[in-house]
Amino acid sequence: MDMGLKGKKAIVCAASKGLGRGCAEALAREGVDLVICARGAEALEEAANAIRARTGVRITAIACDITTPEGREAVLDACPEPDILVNNAAGPPPGDFKTFTLDDWRAAVEANMLTPIALIQATVYGMMERGFGRVVNITSGAVKAPIPVLELSNGARAGLTGAVAVIARKAVKHNVTINGLLPGAFDTDRLRSVIRKTAEAQGLSEEIVAAERAASSPAGRFGRPEEFGAACAFLCSAHAGYITGQNILIDGGAYPGLL
Repeated sequence: MDMGLKGKKAIVCAASKGLGRGCAEALAREGVDLVICARGAEALEEAANAIRARTGVRITAIACDITTPEGREAVLDACPEPDILVNNAAGPPPGDFKTFTLDDWRAAVEANMLTPIALIQATVYGMMERGFGRVVNITSGAVKAPIPVLELSNGARAGLTGAVAVIARKAVKHNVTINGLLPGAFDTDRLRSVIRKTAEAQGLSEEIVAAERAASSPAGRFGRPEEFGAACAFLCSAHAGYITGQNILIDGGAYPGLL
């Protein structure tokens, strides 16, 4: 299927590895020129060079912290009129509600709620004027069902979901969509970090915890970043203009509800 994206421009946040990189690679395969960002310059350059070599698209790599005003300014200066925005940032650390401080909550909200809101506000109205735009917020399956030990993430991700619900429905008449992609357990550094902390807390090996976690999925395995990226590319495509304000789970069937 031709996604109708050749020559479009995209900002993909936290794209040096994991789900962000999966999205960047999928969009690049469709001929989308990219501005990608991440905090680690070395991993970011490696990703940019690898994707560029495989696809031939133009890629600008901005090493920055997208959760800061300076980071967002640098990315938007590099791509002031994106056709596609993929919001993504590392989730807050796991822990216990009892020990979280207000500063912990503020940091979670800043990174996983306010940063995507700021980027959407800066780009969505230009998209509407130009008659095309796709915003994908990478959030979490926690939006559908809260995840124990990830209470900081639960709160911030749900807040973002509510914050963009109305603008998603205002923008769609201009061929601009805003959707959430909700990953379950994908084989990423983030998941491995959670597994490591769980293993330490339970006095088990990481291998045992990982195997138990994978076996708990109806799919019997963790998701692959390239699977996630393919779903992102479709949501960004010319064929997805009638999908907006949705939160789409990609979790191997783990969520047990009907809605």
